[in-house]
Amino acid sequence: MIAKVTDIINLLEQIAPSSLAEEWDNCGLQVGKADWPVKTVWIALDPVSTIIDAACNKNVDMLITHHPLIFRPLTSVDFNTPTGSIILKAALHKMSLFAAHTNLDSASGGINDVLARKIGLSNLKVMAPAKEDDAGKHGLGRVGDINKSVRLIDFANTIKQQLGIESVRFAGNPDLEINKAAVCAGSGSGLMKQFFSSGAQVYISGDLKYHDARDIEEAGLGMIDMGHFESEHLIVDILAGRLKKKLTETGFDITVDVCNFEKTPFTLL
Repeated sequence: MIAKVTDIINLLEQIAPSSLAEEWDNCGLQVGKADWPVKTVWIALDPVSTIIDAACNKNVDMLITHHPLIFRPLTSVDFNTPTGSIILKAALHKMSLFAAHTNLDSASGGINDVLARKIGLSNLKVMAPAKEDDAGKHGLGRVGDINKSVRLIDFANTIKQQLGIESVRFAGNPDLEINKAAVCAGSGSGLMKQFFSSGAQVYISGDLKYHDARDIEEAGLGMIDMGHFESEHLIVDILAGRLKKKLTETGFDITVDVCNFEKTPFTLL
């Protein structure tokens, strides 16, 4: 059975409903047409030029990323700009670009649930519940229990080793005993208020700011900054597996691959 872009979008809606996206976000179909046929899908974190070029060379029909290509409104499409160049390449190759961003962050079983479980948290609760979600299953961030009380510095080391991260930053007393943690994949500065009211002793996220660290330190709590890329990239394999399962269940014969050369833009000296 031949699938179209709209068929893939419908399956993604079951995994991460677009209704869960934040108002300021721009999820969904970024480039392409709903009726274009799809035989090959790639999944990546970022729609950057190296990934676009590789996908075009491999004749990929649809690229699904977490971060949107078009985040802020465009006033023009200049093919000499990075974004314009990507739009042109995708259009010429008839490759659709699709983004599942804050809806994938908020969805039950989405990035935040995956990250929280990966670092060993249990009894998870949503930190910032989604609007109109009476069941409390969806929303940004998660709060969970650590199986055994542990020092902040030891927990930071555990996260580093368990996720294979080159380095992490932490703030607070290294000997702080923690048994409850709050997690927000990606950039967590916007949920500082929710963290302070969560009852957690440590906040794990990426892109946390200097003054976030100071505020956490002054409150006698802890912070672990594991990096934006590192906190989110683990969803790529998970999303690929879920999409493959749904495609098989619906009878579509489509190849779903993960972009395996993606890496953080930062280099540590």
